[in-house]
Amino acid sequence: MRLRNVLFLAAVSSLLASACGDNNAEPSIQEIKVEPGSNADIIRSPISAKKPLDTMNLAKMDFEGAIFDFGTVVEGTKVAHTFRFKNSGKTALVIYAARSTCGCTIPTYPKEPIPPGGSSQIEVKFDTEKKIDLQNKPVTITANTYPSETVIQLKGIVKTNKDK
Repeated sequence: MRLRNVLFLAAVSSLLASACGDNNAEPSIQEIKVEPGSNADIIRSPISAKKPLDTMNLAKMDFEGAIFDFGTVVEGTKVAHTFRFKNSGKTALVIYAARSTCGCTIPTYPKEPIPPGGSSQIEVKFDTEKKIDLQNKPVTITANTYPSETVIQLKGIVKTNKDK
């Protein structure tokens, strides 16, 4: 039994010694090979491991208006707004996600790449049921832009049915 404990301790010590390597060593980076004509050809990442930040040759979202004030509505009203934008960048714009802070606000965004100079839109629907007073509903868009997140928002006041 003692020999077994000694062998166990030796194995654990060996694993710990190999795990505690040089923490200052540079991590290795693997190059990913991509077939020509794939979506990866049109997506540019603004940050890479050893290159400077490239903000000149990226996609860029220019919104006609990033904030929509829907004014004052009665609780239960369904507010919808279309945020129109143009890709004023130098590469195709790819939106990865559009998310809101709660389930009452639902964004719908284009899934296909938007070419440089092209335009598209993001539709946002807000259900005011059980939402009272001042409302500020941000939608965060994640895309191949710099910075990678852009925020658009709906805002306004929701009155109860009693306040009509």
